[in-house]
Amino acid sequence: MYLLVPVVFALAAALSNAIATVLQRKAATSVPSSQGFRAGLMLDLLRRPVWLAGIIAVIVAGVCQALALNTGPLTVVQPLFVLELPLTLIVASLLMRRHLARGGWIAVVCVVVGLGVALAALAPTGNRTHVPLDRWLPALIGCVGAVVVLSAVALRRPEGRVRAACLGTATAISFALTAALMKEATHILDDQGAVAFFTAWQTYGFAAAGAGALFLLQNAMQAGPLVASQPAITLGDAMVSLALGVVVYEEHVRSGWWLLPQLLGFALIGLGAVTLARIPLTQSLVAPDDTGGVPAPAAQPPP
Repeated sequence: MYLLVPVVFALAAALSNAIATVLQRKAATSVPSSQGFRAGLMLDLLRRPVWLAGIIAVIVAGVCQALALNTGPLTVVQPLFVLELPLTLIVASLLMRRHLARGGWIAVVCVVVGLGVALAALAPTGNRTHVPLDRWLPALIGCVGAVVVLSAVALRRPEGRVRAACLGTATAISFALTAALMKEATHILDDQGAVAFFTAWQTYGFAAAGAGALFLLQNAMQAGPLVASQPAITLGDAMVSLALGVVVYEEHVRSGWWLLPQLLGFALIGLGAVTLARIPLTQSLVAPDDTGGVPAPAAQPPP
């Protein structure tokens, strides 16, 4: 029962993120794309009311995520965010009044069942609230270094699957690092008050990592097909968060033969994520065309 509160807040955050994703991706495909990182991209998006509405949903998601991380272990909260992908497609189908095909629903079931199997097999325990700096340094160096390398590789590649996958993975690492830093920052606020919170390096660390993740996400959307970036984001965030939970927060997961159902669960999540990223509803939502980045009208489903 002690996990009920963080699970509820995590699910609320996933739903808010799903709404934000639909709104932001619609806005992102309406602005010109570029071969490199473009600072003006954010200025273009700020003039889109749809994108601003998505930012409000992001803020709601951030509050719910902070509450989830404050009350539960990182290894439980962050993997629940894999539900953001199926929730995104369900929200998109409602907002666009489009039918989610049977294959899409089967993929949704794969993600949900896979998550359940993985979490049941992992059985995460522990909820450390404060971490010494010497445990943070290797994690920070590893995560930031990986993001820099992946971004550099992406910049050397033309628009396509490799570029999208690299930026999607860099986005996932940034999201996981944001969550790990946010967890300790919320405990500092809870235990030591606002002054300590606003003077703690973790607060500015998760703000910087979150801003970087948002920037990388916007560029990943325009870098190539969603089937390359979204599964990397979905699985990457969960896997890196599990690693940070174990390494930084000393949370515990089961090993030994439990690795088999864990791998099965993540395989189902991956299969579902790839399938969902390929369905026409997703492509009509995020795929840019050749008219300066403005999405083409969505194709109508056959009668």
